Amino acid sequence: MSDSALIDVARDFNRFYTNFLGVLNRAYLDTEFTLTDARVLFEIGSRKGVSAVALARDLHLDPAYLSRILKRFRADGLIETKADPSDLRSQTIVITDRGHEQFEELGRRSSAQIAERFATLVDGEPQSVVAAMTTIRSLLDADATPPPLVIRAHRPGDIGWIVQSQGKAYTEEYGWDMRFEGLVAEVAGKFLANFDPAMDYCWIAERGGVNIGSVLITNGGDGVAKLRLLYVDKAARGLGLGKMLVDECLRFARAKKYRQISLWTNDTLHAARAIYVKAGFRLVSEERHRMFGPEENGQTWVLDL
Repeated sequence: MSDSALIDVARDFNRFYTNFLGVLNRAYLDTEFTLTDARVLFEIGSRKGVSAVALARDLHLDPAYLSRILKRFRADGLIETKADPSDLRSQTIVITDRGHEQFEELGRRSSAQIAERFATLVDGEPQSVVAAMTTIRSLLDADATPPPLVIRAHRPGDIGWIVQSQGKAYTEEYGWDMRFEGLVAEVAGKFLANFDPAMDYCWIAERGGVNIGSVLITNGGDGVAKLRLLYVDKAARGLGLGKMLVDECLRFARAKKYRQISLWTNDTLHAARAIYVKAGFRLVSEERHRMFGPEENGQTWVLDL
């Protein structure tokens, strides 16, 4: 796509999203406020105290325009000014109880608006929307702080995500055919069917409510734990997430008194193999195969605990 076409698409998205948010509406969220009013009130309500200079700077507002908004807010009893304890020559703007009620009401209406839109989407689509928003902000906002990384136990729907994400990713990156997705589905299905919370576990890594990684531990019998389906999404590579997930497996296996961890992988998965080597796994066998289309070199690695 040419540069001019990219710009046209971006402008078209901007027009759509301003309509979606109701930016051009005089009554934002069916209230007496404009979008700018609501943003100013939000910033004041989110801080313990803020100066007009800081508000104008952070919101990129004309000081005279902001002054008119603040004057109206004072008249309506939404804000008040107090002396700045760190500089008695300055005034700090704080929200009143009445202003806090409006602040909370705007938050409820905004959440309800988004929830109503998300309710029209099918399963998985709200997560895709949020992931796209996160990508846009991370690429365009140099000051954006990425959402915290969370590693948690699996919940309903997560195992299906593992099958879908890995089937798609390995097809795109390595040219494997749908038999690999079938293998993942088989492993994941057996995990659910035979799940023993005392000896099995699934870790899901997420950021901003979007799944970005996973790994399983299953009971292989005779004191051997099997590490299965380690996966890190493209969007999360470079964060050390693969090592974190493997470390969780090692801690769990040791706590459950397993004597050994075993795993099967392919030598083309260089990043994963590097993690296993660093963790102390040793290669015990390998064999050529065409299980997923292209010829690969399958490997079995073990770690004595």
